[in-house]
Amino acid sequence: MNLWYKLLKIWQQTWRANSLKSFVSLVLVGTVLSVSLAACSGTKSSNSPDKKGNVELTLVSYAVTKAAHAAIIPKFVEKWQQEHKQTVEFKQSYGGSGSQTRAVVDGLEADIVHLALALDTQKIEKAGLIQPGWEKEFPNDSIVTKSVAALVTREGNPKGIKNWVDLARDDVKLITADPKTSGVARWNFLALWNSVIKTGGDEAKATEFVTKVYKNVPVLTKDAREATDAFFKQGQGDALINYENEIVLAQDKGEKTNYILPDVNISIDNPVTIVDKNVDKHGNREVAEAFVKYLFTPEAQEEFAKVGFRPVNETVAKTKEFEDKYPPIKTLSTVQELGGWDIVQKKFFAEGAIFDKIQAKNKP
Repeated sequence: MNLWYKLLKIWQQTWRANSLKSFVSLVLVGTVLSVSLAACSGTKSSNSPDKKGNVELTLVSYAVTKAAHAAIIPKFVEKWQQEHKQTVEFKQSYGGSGSQTRAVVDGLEADIVHLALALDTQKIEKAGLIQPGWEKEFPNDSIVTKSVAALVTREGNPKGIKNWVDLARDDVKLITADPKTSGVARWNFLALWNSVIKTGGDEAKATEFVTKVYKNVPVLTKDAREATDAFFKQGQGDALINYENEIVLAQDKGEKTNYILPDVNISIDNPVTIVDKNVDKHGNREVAEAFVKYLFTPEAQEEFAKVGFRPVNETVAKTKEFEDKYPPIKTLSTVQELGGWDIVQKKFFAEGAIFDKIQAKNKP
């Protein structure tokens, strides 16, 4: 505004003086001013390719994928550099799936989200950040990793825990995460509920059973990683429900783990997709889409399988190494059998729904 005011004053002086020389000066000042303003207005997102050809991607994921992405990202960066002569730099954020979802909705500018359940991705879609139909944009309905619920016991299993039903005993303390903040915890809850429904019980029996189980939970952790730390590092609880992949990873790191894969279980399906509004803003859609597609390749799926995820790529899943590592589950249900995530959320996890009622009933 000050520059324009000065220009106006020059114009007034030129008019009064009627000087050709002053008029020429005025034109020159105006030209310089216009060029300066144009330069200042040419803003560019930090995620867009820079003059050196570098591009930035922001990956937001749930806590237990960190080890896998740590191995996968360097491979993709190297591949993209070789094929496109462009360096890809990653910003990464890991935490409870529910918390990560809220962060993206509230303004965390993720280009890619790899979350624990489709419900969380749908929340970002409903916020207007992801275009409808994202499930069909990538292979396998965009489900990039799978797992099942594992039941972990102390060494030697001193409490004799053999199946879900033992978690309702008065002498058993259970460690699990909070369904309000953790995608893992919602899967855990559904695994417990499903274990009653699939063995002939009705919803009344399922509610009674799950209420007893959660009464035995001394503290609900924020996410799966905190649940694992509470059990292994802090020595809390007699049993832990967690992703099979989290337990396999703990074993690979040298932890002594005793765990059971109950015959009645639930398929824990984890989706990945791009956040359309953000990639369009950042101008990095091409590389974002390429990275998501890369996650479905045998190279990436092997890395997921090494750290405990059941591979979605059939070629990788059928290798001797991973067939032995991931035994088949006798009765494996899906969330679709329970009505899909919209129904499941309203029925179990919304404010005042079944989980809240269970917690209220279990308060001292």
